[in-house]
Order: sequence, then C-alpha cells, then structure tokens
Amino acid sequence: MKKYAPATLRNREAIAAVLAKELPASGTVLEVASGTGEHAVYFASRFPDLIWQPSDPNEEALASIEAWRDVEGSANLLPPLQLDASRDQWPIDQAGAIVCINMVHISPWEASEGLFAGAARLLNGAARLILYGPYIEPDVETAQSNLEFDASLKSRNPRWGLRSTMDVDRLGAQTGFLRANRYQMPANNLILVYRRMAEA
Repeated sequence: MKKYAPATLRNREAIAAVLAKELPASGTVLEVASGTGEHAVYFASRFPDLIWQPSDPNEEALASIEAWRDVEGSANLLPPLQLDASRDQWPIDQAGAIVCINMVHISPWEASEGLFAGAARLLNGAARLILYGPYIEPDVETAQSNLEFDASLKSRNPRWGLRSTMDVDRLGAQTGFLRANRYQMPANNLILVYRRMAEA
C-alpha cells in the first residue's frame, strides 16, 4: 500500500536542485532510508540517466516503495532493498553516490555511524554522501521550531534527536570523509555533502 509523507511535496524540488549539482552524470545512486518511496519515484524520473536504488529497513516502507514503483516508477527505479544502515553487511557493494533524507535525526546514532561506514565501503573517488535534514550548528542560533522538533523526537525515543553538524563532521573524519558543501534549505533544514578526504 502506498504511504504518503506530506513533507515530500514541499521539499523535493529544493532537494532535487541541489542533487543536480552534486550527483554524478551516470551510475547508481543508493538512497538509504527511502521511507514512503515518494522521493525515490520523483528523483528517478528527474534524473533519467542515473539508476536509482531505494532502500529501507522497514517492511511497510518497502511495500510502500514497491507500490509507488508499480504505479509511477520509471525504468531506472530499481526494486527496493532491505537495508539497515546500522548493520555491517549491506545488500549492495558499490554506488556512485549515497543520498539519505531525514534519517540521521530519526534513528539512533549507531545508524549514522553505520551510514558513514557503509559509505566508506561503497563510495570511490569523488562520489558523494549527501545528507538532508535539520541539524544543530555551532555558533548558529537554532530555530525554535527545530528545538521543539528535537524535544518531540526525544520524547518518542531518547536515542533520537537533532545532531550537531560538528559531531557529524567528526564521524565523517573518522571514516575518511570531509564535508565538501553545505546548503541552506527551506524550513530550517540543511544538505550536507561529504567526499573522501583525498577528493574534498
């Protein structure tokens, strides 16, 4: 059954505009934590020269992705993979880029650690790891709406919550990545782009 995430319609154009600058011209893009699958359907159609590989650890999400793919999927949108970012073993061993939207704050920190470790295994050369979502930035005032969102997340699960960009940068460095770009996005979100240290 297709599921819907209202934020998708609000943010997909802005995200796609950044992806157009950061994604390779060809190859496979692994989307980690694809959720409903709405972003996957849209980005696959927006970037027809790329192979779009959605994934998610949740069975209901995988079913939703497949339902969206059946109805609106383009030829370059692959069947979804069951992938838990926190695991050491992923069902894919290479990608031209990794995109992860709204996972880092709605998951335990171990998922982010696994995401960067997986990126270190899969990405070569100048391939990017691209993260989208709300973050806390040192020396930048955090919007009240983000503070309230952070409190809400932590009330649902104390292991969730907005992450500091400093902590994410540190995690990237531990796995061989440097932040190459930062994009301010609508509704107090950011896109953070990481590349291997030799390429950044």
